[in-house]
Amino acid sequence: MLHKPDVPVMRVAADDLLVWYDRHRRRLPWRAAPGETPDPYRVWLSEIMLQQTTVRAVGPYFEAFVARWPTVAALAAADGEDILKAWAGLGYYSRARNLIACARAVAGRPGGRFPDTEEGLRALPGVGAYTAAAIAAIAFGRRAAVVDGNIERVITRLHALETPLPAAKPEIRRLVDAITPADRPGDFAQAMMDLGASLCTPKRPACGLCPWMKPCAARLAGTQETFPRKMPKAVRPLRRGAAFWLVRPDGYVLVRKRPDKGLLGGMTEIPSSPWTEDFDMARATDHAPLRGMRWRRLPGEARHGFTHFELVVTVFAADALTTTKAPEGCRWVRLAELDGEALPTAMRKIAAVARG
Repeated sequence: MLHKPDVPVMRVAADDLLVWYDRHRRRLPWRAAPGETPDPYRVWLSEIMLQQTTVRAVGPYFEAFVARWPTVAALAAADGEDILKAWAGLGYYSRARNLIACARAVAGRPGGRFPDTEEGLRALPGVGAYTAAAIAAIAFGRRAAVVDGNIERVITRLHALETPLPAAKPEIRRLVDAITPADRPGDFAQAMMDLGASLCTPKRPACGLCPWMKPCAARLAGTQETFPRKMPKAVRPLRRGAAFWLVRPDGYVLVRKRPDKGLLGGMTEIPSSPWTEDFDMARATDHAPLRGMRWRRLPGEARHGFTHFELVVTVFAADALTTTKAPEGCRWVRLAELDGEALPTAMRKIAAVARG
Protein backbone atom coordinates (compact mmCIF):
# COMPACT_ATOMS: atom_id res chain seq x y z
CA MET A 1 0.00 0.00 0.00
CA LEU A 2 1.39 3.40 -0.95
CA HIS A 3 2.38 5.78 1.81
CA LYS A 4 0.31 8.93 1.42
CA PRO A 5 0.83 11.55 4.11
CA ASP A 6 -2.39 12.78 5.69
CA VAL A 7 -3.45 16.40 5.61
CA PRO A 8 -2.06 17.44 9.02
CA VAL A 9 1.40 16.08 8.13
CA MET A 10 1.29 17.93 4.84
CA ARG A 11 0.44 21.20 6.58
CA VAL A 12 3.57 20.81 8.67
CA ALA A 13 5.53 19.92 5.54
CA ALA A 14 4.38 23.14 3.85
CA ASP A 15 5.77 25.13 6.77
CA ASP A 16 9.01 23.16 6.65
CA LEU A 17 9.39 23.90 2.97
CA LEU A 18 9.00 27.64 3.52
CA VAL A 19 11.64 27.56 6.27
CA TRP A 20 13.98 25.79 3.85
CA TYR A 21 13.14 28.31 1.10
CA ASP A 22 13.93 31.28 3.32
CA ARG A 23 17.43 29.86 3.77
CA HIS A 24 18.13 28.48 0.30
CA ARG A 25 16.04 30.43 -2.21
CA ARG A 26 17.67 30.98 -5.60
CA ARG A 27 18.62 34.50 -6.58
CA LEU A 28 17.02 35.04 -9.97
CA PRO A 29 16.87 38.31 -11.92
CA TRP A 30 13.07 38.31 -12.03
CA ARG A 31 12.47 37.27 -8.44
CA ALA A 32 11.67 39.91 -5.81
CA ALA A 33 14.05 39.98 -2.85
CA PRO A 34 12.65 39.15 0.62
CA GLY A 35 10.45 42.02 1.74
CA GLU A 36 10.08 43.47 -1.76
CA THR A 37 6.75 43.61 -3.60
CA PRO A 38 6.91 41.53 -6.78
CA ASP A 39 6.54 43.41 -10.07
CA PRO A 40 3.73 41.73 -12.07
CA TYR A 41 5.45 42.71 -15.34
CA ARG A 42 8.69 40.98 -14.40
CA VAL A 43 6.82 37.94 -13.10
CA TRP A 44 4.76 37.66 -16.29
CA LEU A 45 7.72 38.23 -18.61
CA SER A 46 9.84 35.59 -16.86
CA GLU A 47 7.04 33.03 -16.84
CA ILE A 48 6.44 33.44 -20.57
CA MET A 49 10.16 33.13 -21.28
CA LEU A 50 10.54 30.10 -19.01
CA GLN A 51 7.90 28.06 -20.83
CA GLN A 52 9.80 25.02 -22.14
CA THR A 53 13.11 26.85 -21.61
CA THR A 54 15.75 26.62 -18.88
CA VAL A 55 16.52 29.24 -16.24
CA ARG A 56 20.10 29.46 -17.53
CA ALA A 57 18.98 30.20 -21.09
CA VAL A 58 16.35 32.74 -20.05
CA GLY A 59 18.53 34.87 -17.74
CA PRO A 60 20.38 36.95 -20.39
CA TYR A 61 17.24 37.41 -22.49
CA PHE A 62 15.22 38.58 -19.49
CA GLU A 63 17.82 41.11 -18.44
CA ALA A 64 18.11 42.43 -22.01
CA PHE A 65 14.33 42.80 -22.28
CA VAL A 66 13.83 44.69 -19.01
CA ALA A 67 16.79 46.93 -19.75
CA ARG A 68 15.27 47.88 -23.10
CA TRP A 69 11.58 47.73 -22.12
CA PRO A 70 11.37 48.22 -18.32
CA THR A 71 7.55 48.27 -18.15
CA VAL A 72 4.66 46.56 -19.85
CA ALA A 73 3.70 49.94 -21.35
CA ALA A 74 7.15 50.25 -22.92
CA LEU A 75 6.92 46.73 -24.34
CA ALA A 76 3.42 47.38 -25.67
CA ALA A 77 4.65 50.49 -27.50
CA ALA A 78 7.65 48.73 -29.03
CA ASP A 79 7.88 47.70 -32.66
CA GLY A 80 6.95 44.05 -33.05
CA GLU A 81 9.91 43.38 -35.31
CA ASP A 82 12.29 44.68 -32.64
CA ILE A 83 10.74 42.35 -30.07
CA LEU A 84 11.06 39.36 -32.40
CA LYS A 85 14.71 40.26 -33.02
CA ALA A 86 15.36 40.44 -29.28
CA TRP A 87 13.60 37.08 -28.82
CA ALA A 88 15.53 35.32 -31.62
CA GLY A 89 17.31 32.22 -30.35
CA LEU A 90 15.00 31.67 -27.38
CA GLY A 91 12.75 29.34 -29.38
CA TYR A 92 9.01 28.56 -29.39
CA TYR A 93 8.28 31.76 -31.31
CA SER A 94 4.53 31.70 -30.80
CA ARG A 95 5.41 32.87 -27.29
CA ALA A 96 7.00 36.02 -28.72
CA ARG A 97 3.91 36.79 -30.79
CA ASN A 98 1.69 36.22 -27.76
CA LEU A 99 4.05 38.35 -25.67
CA ILE A 100 3.44 41.31 -27.97
CA ALA A 101 -0.33 40.75 -28.05
CA CYS A 102 -0.51 40.33 -24.27
CA ALA A 103 1.54 43.46 -23.54
CA ARG A 104 -0.77 45.49 -25.75
CA ALA A 105 -3.86 43.96 -24.16
CA VAL A 106 -2.61 44.83 -20.67
CA ALA A 107 -1.63 48.35 -21.74
CA GLY A 108 -5.18 48.84 -22.97
CA ARG A 109 -6.72 47.87 -19.62
CA PRO A 110 -7.71 50.46 -16.99
CA GLY A 111 -4.50 51.85 -15.53
CA GLY A 112 -2.47 49.61 -17.82
CA ARG A 113 -2.36 46.97 -15.09
CA PHE A 114 -2.41 43.18 -15.16
CA PRO A 115 -5.51 41.37 -13.87
CA ASP A 116 -4.87 40.05 -10.35
CA THR A 117 -6.91 36.84 -10.53
CA GLU A 118 -6.37 33.53 -12.30
CA GLU A 119 -9.58 34.01 -14.26
CA GLY A 120 -8.59 37.48 -15.43
CA LEU A 121 -5.08 36.40 -16.32
CA ARG A 122 -6.33 33.39 -18.32
CA ALA A 123 -8.15 35.82 -20.62
CA LEU A 124 -4.85 37.35 -21.77
CA PRO A 125 -3.12 36.13 -24.97
CA GLY A 126 -0.56 33.39 -24.32
CA VAL A 127 -1.47 32.92 -20.66
CA GLY A 128 -2.49 29.34 -19.88
CA ALA A 129 -3.51 27.62 -16.67
CA TYR A 130 -0.01 27.25 -15.25
CA THR A 131 1.12 30.77 -16.14
CA ALA A 132 -2.06 32.34 -14.74
CA ALA A 133 -1.68 30.43 -11.48
CA ALA A 134 2.01 31.36 -11.18
CA ILE A 135 1.40 35.08 -11.80
CA ALA A 136 -1.61 35.17 -9.48
CA ALA A 137 0.34 33.51 -6.67
CA ILE A 138 3.75 35.16 -7.09
CA ALA A 139 2.75 38.67 -8.19
CA PHE A 140 -0.54 39.09 -6.32
CA GLY A 141 -0.42 36.68 -3.37
CA ARG A 142 -3.47 34.75 -4.55
CA ARG A 143 -3.78 31.18 -3.35
CA ALA A 144 -3.35 29.11 -6.51
CA ALA A 145 -2.19 25.60 -7.36
CA VAL A 146 0.99 26.19 -9.38
CA VAL A 147 2.33 23.14 -11.22
CA ASP A 148 5.41 23.16 -13.49
CA GLY A 149 7.74 20.32 -14.45
CA ASN A 150 9.78 20.58 -11.25
CA ILE A 151 6.65 20.52 -9.12
CA GLU A 152 5.28 17.51 -11.00
CA ARG A 153 8.45 15.62 -10.14
CA VAL A 154 8.31 16.60 -6.46
CA ILE A 155 4.65 15.65 -6.07
CA THR A 156 4.84 12.32 -7.89
CA ARG A 157 7.74 11.33 -5.64
CA LEU A 158 6.13 12.63 -2.50
CA HIS A 159 3.06 10.47 -3.16
CA ALA A 160 4.70 7.70 -5.24
CA LEU A 161 2.09 8.46 -7.86
CA GLU A 162 1.98 5.59 -10.31
CA THR A 163 -0.19 7.24 -12.95
CA PRO A 164 2.08 8.25 -15.84
CA LEU A 165 2.32 11.76 -17.23
CA PRO A 166 0.47 13.43 -18.81
CA ALA A 167 -2.54 11.50 -17.46
CA ALA A 168 -1.39 12.27 -13.90
CA LYS A 169 -1.66 16.05 -14.31
CA PRO A 170 -5.19 16.49 -12.84
CA GLU A 171 -4.26 14.39 -9.79
CA ILE A 172 -0.99 16.29 -9.33
CA ARG A 173 -2.84 19.60 -9.43
CA ARG A 174 -5.33 18.34 -6.84
CA LEU A 175 -2.51 17.26 -4.56
CA VAL A 176 -0.72 20.60 -4.97
CA ASP A 177 -3.94 22.46 -4.20
CA ALA A 178 -4.38 20.39 -1.03
CA ILE A 179 -1.03 21.53 0.40
CA THR A 180 -0.84 25.11 -0.88
CA PRO A 181 -1.12 27.46 2.13
CA ALA A 182 -3.24 30.59 2.15
CA ASP A 183 -0.28 32.48 3.61
CA ARG A 184 2.69 33.14 1.26
CA PRO A 185 1.32 31.14 -1.71
CA GLY A 186 3.79 32.80 -4.08
CA ASP A 187 6.77 31.88 -1.92
CA PHE A 188 5.38 28.37 -1.56
CA ALA A 189 5.12 27.96 -5.35
CA GLN A 190 8.66 29.24 -5.84
CA ALA A 191 9.89 27.01 -3.01
CA MET A 192 8.44 23.98 -4.78
CA MET A 193 10.17 25.04 -8.00
CA ASP A 194 13.48 25.55 -6.20
CA LEU A 195 13.18 22.21 -4.43
CA GLY A 196 12.75 20.42 -7.76
CA ALA A 197 15.55 22.39 -9.40
CA SER A 198 18.16 22.03 -6.65
CA LEU A 199 17.44 18.91 -4.56
CA CYS A 200 14.63 16.82 -6.07
CA THR A 201 16.43 16.63 -9.41
CA PRO A 202 15.64 14.09 -12.16
CA LYS A 203 18.75 12.05 -11.37
CA ARG A 204 20.50 11.53 -8.04
CA PRO A 205 18.13 13.62 -5.91
CA ALA A 206 19.69 14.90 -2.68
CA CYS A 207 17.08 13.32 -0.42
CA GLY A 208 19.21 13.70 2.71
CA LEU A 209 18.95 17.50 2.42
CA CYS A 210 15.28 17.66 1.53
CA PRO A 211 12.83 19.27 3.98
CA TRP A 212 10.23 16.74 2.84
CA MET A 213 12.45 13.71 3.29
CA LYS A 214 10.32 12.07 6.02
CA PRO A 215 6.88 12.18 4.34
CA CYS A 216 8.20 11.25 0.87
CA ALA A 217 6.70 7.89 -0.16
CA ALA A 218 9.14 7.29 -3.03
CA ARG A 219 12.15 7.88 -0.77
CA LEU A 220 10.78 5.45 1.80
CA ALA A 221 10.45 2.83 -0.95
CA GLY A 222 13.83 3.69 -2.48
CA THR A 223 12.21 4.38 -5.85
CA GLN A 224 12.57 8.15 -6.06
CA GLU A 225 14.56 8.13 -9.30
CA THR A 226 11.80 6.21 -11.08
CA PHE A 227 9.30 9.07 -10.72
CA PRO A 228 7.51 10.64 -12.41
CA ARG A 229 6.19 7.78 -14.48
CA LYS A 230 5.95 8.74 -18.16
CA MET A 231 4.33 7.32 -21.25
CA PRO A 232 6.82 6.21 -23.92
CA LYS A 233 7.74 9.07 -26.22
CA ALA A 234 6.38 8.86 -29.74
CA VAL A 235 8.98 8.83 -32.48
CA ARG A 236 9.01 12.23 -34.15
CA PRO A 237 8.75 12.13 -37.95
CA LEU A 238 11.68 13.33 -40.05
CA ARG A 239 11.08 16.18 -42.47
CA ARG A 240 13.51 17.44 -45.08
CA GLY A 241 13.86 20.60 -47.08
CA ALA A 242 16.25 22.96 -48.82
CA ALA A 243 17.47 26.47 -48.04
CA PHE A 244 18.94 28.95 -50.48
CA TRP A 245 21.91 31.12 -49.54
CA LEU A 246 22.18 33.89 -52.12
CA VAL A 247 24.94 36.49 -51.61
CA ARG A 248 26.04 39.60 -53.48
CA PRO A 249 29.70 40.61 -53.93
CA ASP A 250 29.12 43.73 -51.82
CA GLY A 251 28.36 41.61 -48.75
CA TYR A 252 24.58 41.25 -48.73
CA VAL A 253 22.52 38.07 -48.29
CA LEU A 254 18.91 37.44 -49.29
CA VAL A 255 16.34 36.89 -46.52
CA ARG A 256 12.58 37.00 -46.22
CA LYS A 257 9.92 37.16 -43.54
CA ARG A 258 7.91 34.04 -42.79
CA PRO A 259 4.09 34.30 -42.73
CA ASP A 260 2.79 35.81 -39.50
CA LYS A 261 0.79 32.70 -38.69
CA GLY A 262 2.18 29.20 -38.41
CA LEU A 263 5.54 27.73 -37.47
CA LEU A 264 8.18 30.42 -36.79
CA GLY A 265 5.54 32.99 -37.72
CA GLY A 266 6.80 36.48 -38.41
CA MET A 267 10.45 35.52 -38.07
CA THR A 268 13.21 36.12 -40.62
CA GLU A 269 14.34 33.13 -42.68
CA ILE A 270 16.90 32.13 -45.23
CA PRO A 271 14.56 31.47 -48.21
CA SER A 272 13.57 27.83 -47.95
CA SER A 273 11.42 25.16 -49.49
CA PRO A 274 8.48 23.54 -47.70
CA TRP A 275 9.56 20.97 -45.09
CA THR A 276 8.01 17.58 -45.82
CA GLU A 277 8.60 13.91 -45.10
CA ASP A 278 8.71 13.11 -48.83
CA PHE A 279 10.77 16.07 -50.02
CA ASP A 280 12.28 15.46 -53.48
CA MET A 281 15.87 16.67 -53.22
CA ALA A 282 16.40 16.15 -56.96
CA ARG A 283 13.95 19.00 -57.56
CA ALA A 284 15.04 21.16 -54.64
CA THR A 285 16.04 24.16 -56.73
CA ASP A 286 12.48 24.40 -58.06
CA HIS A 287 11.80 26.15 -54.75
CA ALA A 288 14.66 28.66 -55.07
CA PRO A 289 13.69 32.32 -54.64
CA LEU A 290 15.37 33.22 -57.97
CA ARG A 291 15.51 31.06 -61.09
CA GLY A 292 18.43 31.06 -63.50
CA MET A 293 21.04 31.09 -60.74
CA ARG A 294 23.85 28.55 -60.58
CA TRP A 295 22.88 26.85 -57.35
CA ARG A 296 25.50 24.56 -55.84
CA ARG A 297 24.82 22.10 -53.06
CA LEU A 298 26.96 22.77 -49.98
CA PRO A 299 28.50 20.03 -47.84
CA GLY A 300 26.88 19.25 -44.54
CA GLU A 301 23.28 19.65 -43.38
CA ALA A 302 21.43 21.78 -40.87
CA ARG A 303 19.61 19.67 -38.30
CA HIS A 304 17.03 20.97 -35.82
CA GLY A 305 14.45 19.41 -33.54
CA PHE A 306 10.97 20.92 -33.30
CA THR A 307 8.32 19.79 -30.83
CA HIS A 308 6.56 17.50 -33.30
CA PHE A 309 9.21 16.66 -35.88
CA GLU A 310 12.90 16.53 -36.69
CA LEU A 311 14.19 18.68 -39.53
CA VAL A 312 17.13 18.16 -41.88
CA VAL A 313 17.87 20.97 -44.34
CA THR A 314 20.24 20.84 -47.30
CA VAL A 315 21.75 24.22 -48.17
CA PHE A 316 22.25 25.48 -51.71
CA ALA A 317 24.31 28.58 -52.47
CA ALA A 318 24.62 30.92 -55.43
CA ASP A 319 26.28 34.23 -56.24
CA ALA A 320 24.18 37.21 -57.24
CA LEU A 321 25.15 40.49 -58.88
CA THR A 322 25.23 43.73 -56.95
CA THR A 323 22.35 44.88 -59.15
CA THR A 324 20.20 41.77 -58.54
CA LYS A 325 16.79 42.83 -57.29
CA ALA A 326 15.24 41.03 -54.35
CA PRO A 327 12.16 39.06 -55.43
CA GLU A 328 8.79 39.89 -53.94
CA GLY A 329 8.67 39.23 -50.20
CA CYS A 330 12.47 39.13 -49.90
CA ARG A 331 15.08 41.75 -49.01
CA TRP A 332 18.84 42.11 -48.89
CA VAL A 333 20.60 42.29 -45.50
CA ARG A 334 24.24 42.99 -44.79
CA LEU A 335 26.00 39.79 -43.79
CA ALA A 336 27.59 41.70 -40.91
CA GLU A 337 24.09 42.53 -39.62
CA LEU A 338 22.52 39.11 -40.11
CA ASP A 339 22.97 38.09 -36.47
CA GLY A 340 20.83 41.07 -35.47
CA GLU A 341 17.87 39.79 -37.47
CA ALA A 342 14.97 37.86 -35.98
CA LEU A 343 16.51 34.58 -37.06
CA PRO A 344 15.17 31.51 -35.27
CA THR A 345 17.66 28.87 -34.19
CA ALA A 346 16.91 26.64 -37.19
CA MET A 347 17.83 29.49 -39.54
CA ARG A 348 20.99 30.26 -37.61
CA LYS A 349 22.03 26.64 -38.14
CA ILE A 350 21.36 26.99 -41.86
CA ALA A 351 23.47 30.17 -41.95
CA ALA A 352 26.25 28.35 -40.11
CA VAL A 353 26.31 25.62 -42.78
CA ALA A 354 26.34 28.25 -45.53
CA ARG A 355 29.20 30.14 -43.93
CA GLY A 356 31.19 26.95 -43.53
